[in-house]
Amino acid sequence: MAVTDRVAEPCYHCGLQVPESTDFITLIDGQPRRMCCPGCLAVAETIVGSGLDTYYRHRTQPGNSPEFSSRQLPEPLQQELALYNQPEVQRSFVNQCDAGLEAILVIDGITCAACVWLLEHHLQGLDGVNKASVNLTNHRARIQWSPEQIELSTLLGEIYRIGYQAHPFHPDKEEQLLAQEQKRAIRRLGIAGLGMMQVMMMAIALYAGTLQGIEQQYQAFIRWTSLIIATPVVLYAARPFFTAALRDLRTRQLSMDVPVSLAIGGAYLASIWATVTNSGEIYFDSVTMFTFFLLIGRFLEMKARHRTGRAGNALLNLLPTSALRLRDGEEELVSADQLQSGDLVRVRPGQTLPADGIIEQGHSSVDESALTGEYLPIHKQCGDNVVGGTINVENPLLIRVAEVGAESKLSAIVRLLERAHEEKPQVARLADRVASYFVAAVLITALVVGVSWWLITPEHAFWITLSVLVVTCPCALSLATPTALTAATGTLRQHGFLITRGHVLESLSKATHIVFDKTGTLTEGNLRLQSTQPLAALDRQQCEQLAAALEQHSEHPIARAFHHLQPQQPASEISATLGKGLEGQIDGIRYRIGQADYASALCPADCPAQPSEAGQWLLLCSEQAPLAWFRIDDQLRREAREALDQLRALGLQCEMLTGDSSAAVQEIAAQLGIDRVTSGVTPEQKLQHVAALQAEGAQLIMVGDGINDIPVLAGAQTSIAMGSASDLAKTNADAVLISGDLRRLVDAVQLSRRSRRIISQNLIWSLSYNLLALPLAALGFIAPYMAAIGMSASSLVVVGNALRLSKLKRRNAVNSQRSLNPR
Repeated sequence: MAVTDRVAEPCYHCGLQVPESTDFITLIDGQPRRMCCPGCLAVAETIVGSGLDTYYRHRTQPGNSPEFSSRQLPEPLQQELALYNQPEVQRSFVNQCDAGLEAILVIDGITCAACVWLLEHHLQGLDGVNKASVNLTNHRARIQWSPEQIELSTLLGEIYRIGYQAHPFHPDKEEQLLAQEQKRAIRRLGIAGLGMMQVMMMAIALYAGTLQGIEQQYQAFIRWTSLIIATPVVLYAARPFFTAALRDLRTRQLSMDVPVSLAIGGAYLASIWATVTNSGEIYFDSVTMFTFFLLIGRFLEMKARHRTGRAGNALLNLLPTSALRLRDGEEELVSADQLQSGDLVRVRPGQTLPADGIIEQGHSSVDESALTGEYLPIHKQCGDNVVGGTINVENPLLIRVAEVGAESKLSAIVRLLERAHEEKPQVARLADRVASYFVAAVLITALVVGVSWWLITPEHAFWITLSVLVVTCPCALSLATPTALTAATGTLRQHGFLITRGHVLESLSKATHIVFDKTGTLTEGNLRLQSTQPLAALDRQQCEQLAAALEQHSEHPIARAFHHLQPQQPASEISATLGKGLEGQIDGIRYRIGQADYASALCPADCPAQPSEAGQWLLLCSEQAPLAWFRIDDQLRREAREALDQLRALGLQCEMLTGDSSAAVQEIAAQLGIDRVTSGVTPEQKLQHVAALQAEGAQLIMVGDGINDIPVLAGAQTSIAMGSASDLAKTNADAVLISGDLRRLVDAVQLSRRSRRIISQNLIWSLSYNLLALPLAALGFIAPYMAAIGMSASSLVVVGNALRLSKLKRRNAVNSQRSLNPR
């Protein structure tokens, strides 16, 4: 009884019946209200989150479901969309730009490049819209419009009218929608896979019976069983293809879903007719197999899109959720979203800055590695600018808020990331132009063949047309590239190189330049004690133990370079001088360690000359005399020299691009033989530098590891993140070097060039098959079942050729010890 009541419960927003399998609930007027779909849930949460709960108390009828394509929007929906015109609602996702206002929307219903073309051209044709770009990867639209000419509600309504659904981008809500979409995709894929396996077993029996003989009742039983199993595959698993095809036909836009739907639907209906009339052939095996493989492709594309979407959400989550605001000298804990320009906030040591601002009181070190790539904290004092999302290391700070929300530097990096994702590769632009023409050519060919045979022999027209449709759904041609990419991708994954984008192997094979970040990429990313030079009677071990005692309880990155040492005696009365060093007492004697002028001021002797070797030097002094110099620096990866030598041998130009501006940059470049070095650059400058190289014709690979590398990783033609990189860098990169071994880059380039050759071989074979089979099918020499068998055989040839990529060629050995020695 409970189940019956639940099924009958209407959606609180639109009034439609809530499906049993859904569980969309939100609080309205303090009561949990059930919704029928993510679209209703998103609209309802936007209304409630904007403080407009009274809409539900005063409405005269439920709102309509967002799933419609009529030209005239219902009045209740127009009222709902009008809520987005209010400044309070727009505050969270709309910001000012040169052209007026700009918003990021998430579009539901996009399936291919033709959808992107339709949305962009329809929106850009509206008066007042200055720019509309849709990202096929993450299904986000960036729209710029003039509020004096057109309202946001009108834009949302136009998107609804052409068959899509749009809602404001919000990280938390998008996570819910992504989770629901993934569950639906997995269910459809599972049903299609199970159905395919069962129907294929039945098909084998029928094929064997055709050759060896089979009794009529058993043949009928197998046909009806195949029909029963294939029906949920077609009606549920393949439903997105039919829905998209109907939408495209309404908007007079052809996409790949149209011929796919015709092939699946036509073969399914023809097989039903053959089963009911006990005549002709059935093709339930082809229907289920075709559906399953298409769904796999869509599922992999969806996973890549979700990964990109979650990356941007996590970047926004760097900002804390709360802040300590000072009002009349008293602290109050408020949401970080409530901060406004001019507010005073207190940030204690270890806390994250909630907004951009200026230090009003205090001095401390601030860890800006998330934004600049510098692994050492930066000394900040009164009057210095600080950035939201960075970490206060040492002392409490009083900060005057300057920029919040969309105007902050972190939001600017997010916009850079979005802008980089909007840059479509050449293949995507080509797909936008030819997608509709290709589909039209396929349909025209099938139509011409069908009409011709209808005039010649009407009883054969349908089956021959169906044969043509099967032939023009080129399985081998579709598998030619993905099977080779899958084999190569799996091989590289087993060797510690994870590819997360489909274009990587093709891009690697054409690469001419490879650009490395320094910290964490060419180096290990951790400060280490490189050498000790005693200056007095104490030996090296005694000096290191004294330094370790002073640095033992500090969490400063410099102090961590000494944490592996075990001091014999503890230090007491330790005090830190910001940006200078530490002072403490050991066994009744005072010591200082840090910058040379600070440490030498403790003793009467003159400051000793700093060693000439490059690196960061610390001086240890007692009350009597200087004791030792310590050189600390980041450790170069052992295999870096060998990897770069082999990359140069493959014809790649190696370059370093880093935010670090210290002398260590040139030292590392000299050790690795890198001639082109750009140091001390911001994330924006990195992106500009890479864009300039690509504009000059460079086919570029970018290798990085920090959050500051996210925009340039997104903007590069091919981006690779180190295995030790931040999660954000990994999700925005096209590949991840899980093993951390730079020599795997050499393997990837070599295998990508092999895969390119094998892909060319597969394409030649599959095109030859299709060019031969299409005219034969059109002339009636190939029955649909023969076309299906030939398609399967052609696919096996393609797969077998691709499996040759399952092994790596052995790399030429280069003495890895050379990577430790400078030229």
